[in-house]
Amino acid sequence: MILNPNQCYQAVTTRDARFDGRFFVAVKTTRIYCRPICRVKPPLQKNCCFFGHAAEAEVAGFRPCKRCRPELAPGASIMEVSSQLARATANFIHQDFLADHSLEELAGQLGVTDRQMRRVFQDEFGVSPVEYWQTQRLLLAKQLLTDTRLPVTSVAMASGFHSLRRFNVSLKERYRMTPTELRKKKGGPAADNSSEFSFRLSYRPPFDWERLLGFLSRRAIPQVEVIQDGAYFRTVRIHRQQRDYSGFIEVRHEADGQMISVRLSDALIPVCAVILERVKRLFDLQADPAIINLALGPLALERSGLRVPGSFDGFEMSVRAILGQQVSVAGASTLTGRLAARFGTPIVVHISSLGYLFPEASRIASATPRDIGQLGITGRRAETLIALATAIHKGDLRLEPGNRLEGTLRQLSQIPGVGEWTAQYIAMRALSWPDAFPHTDLGLRKALNESNPKKILEMTEKYRPWRAYAALHLWSSLEKKS
Repeated sequence: MILNPNQCYQAVTTRDARFDGRFFVAVKTTRIYCRPICRVKPPLQKNCCFFGHAAEAEVAGFRPCKRCRPELAPGASIMEVSSQLARATANFIHQDFLADHSLEELAGQLGVTDRQMRRVFQDEFGVSPVEYWQTQRLLLAKQLLTDTRLPVTSVAMASGFHSLRRFNVSLKERYRMTPTELRKKKGGPAADNSSEFSFRLSYRPPFDWERLLGFLSRRAIPQVEVIQDGAYFRTVRIHRQQRDYSGFIEVRHEADGQMISVRLSDALIPVCAVILERVKRLFDLQADPAIINLALGPLALERSGLRVPGSFDGFEMSVRAILGQQVSVAGASTLTGRLAARFGTPIVVHISSLGYLFPEASRIASATPRDIGQLGITGRRAETLIALATAIHKGDLRLEPGNRLEGTLRQLSQIPGVGEWTAQYIAMRALSWPDAFPHTDLGLRKALNESNPKKILEMTEKYRPWRAYAALHLWSSLEKKS
C-alpha cells in the first residue's frame, strides 16, 4: 500500500475501519503508534508519521498503544506483498521458522542467498527479517501480558524467547517498559491462568462464519476434528525444538467484536505463535473482502463474506484431498478417519468426540499399501499416500504457505495419482494460494455451464488473482440450486 500522508490522516480523523491493519499512525510527541481506529483524540497532522507495518514503527522508536492495541489489528493478504521472495520470507517468519532455524537456513529453504533475501525483504517491509520477527514476538508477548496472568517466564517462552533476560532486554529496548508496567492497564482483571484465556484474532468484515464452519464440518476428520455448539475443535501436535507439544484447540466466533477467539489447552501455550498462524490461514482471516469482491463483481454479491478455508496442517489436508478423489465428501471423511485411528496417536482430552492426533508423514511413509488397503482404501490411493508422505518426510516437499508455488505444483504432479485437480485444490487450501483454481472440477463445470476446461480457464481469467474465491462462490451457487 502506497501511503499518502493526507489520505492516511483523513482515515485517522474519521477512524475509517477499512484502513485498520493496513497502516499505523505514529505520534512524534508521545512516541506511540496506533491503529487508525484508535479512540483517542487525533493528534495534529504535523505530529504524525505513517508506517505500513508495525515493525517499521517499532524500529523507528515508537511503542504500541495500550488502548487500541496494534497486536489485535487484522493482518494483510499475501497478495498485497509485491515481491514473491519477500512474501515467502514473511510467511516463514509468521510460521515461527526462525525459532528453530537461522536466517541462512531460511534463505536456503527459499533457494536464494542470505544477502539477497535480506535486501528484498528490507525493500518491501522497510525492516530486516529479524526486526520483523522481533516485532511479531513482542506483540504476542504484549497480548499475553495484557490478557493473562501467565508467569512472565511462560510469556517469554510462549513468545519465542529462549531466555527471560533476553525477553526483558528486548521489551525495555522496544517498549521502554518492564513486563509489570505493561500489565498496568485499565479494564477488568485478566484471566488467572491460560485455561481461561482465549486469544483474539481480528478479521475484516463481512465474514461468513456459518458457511465456513459448514464447509469444515462436512469435511471434518472423525476423532481429529469436530464442530459442536457453533465452535470448531481439533487435536493438535506441534514439533518445535526437538519436542512434541500436543493438546486441543477451540475456535469460536465473536461477531460483535469482529473477531474469532482461540482457546488452547495449557500444554500448547509454548507453541501458541505457530498455532495462531495456522488458525489464521485455516479461517482465512487475512482476506480483504472489499478488494476481492471488487474483482469478482456480480459473482460475489450474494455471499460477500465468503472465505476460502485453508488448512491447519498441509499434510493432513492433502491426505484428505487424495482420499476424496472420486468419492463423496462424507466418504472421504470416513476413510480419513479410519486412517487417523489406525496410524494416528491416541490422545485424551475433555472433548469426547476427539481421540486421535493425525498421523505424521513418517508414519504413513513407513506403512505398506496392504496396511492402508485394509481400511477400504484402494491400492492406488494407498501408493499415492505413501509417495506423498515419503516426499514430505524426506524434506523434498513442503506443503506450507511461503514455498515457491510453481515448484511445489511441479513436485505434486510428479507423485503418481496426483492430477491437476488435486494439485490445485492443495494449492488453494494447504498453500493458501488465492489464485488457485481446480478448473477440471465437475462442480465448477456445472456452475459455469461449460465442460471444456480450457474455456473455463478463459472464462475465469477476469477473476485473477482471486480465482480461489471465485471457485468457492461457484460451488456455493450450486448449493442454492440443489
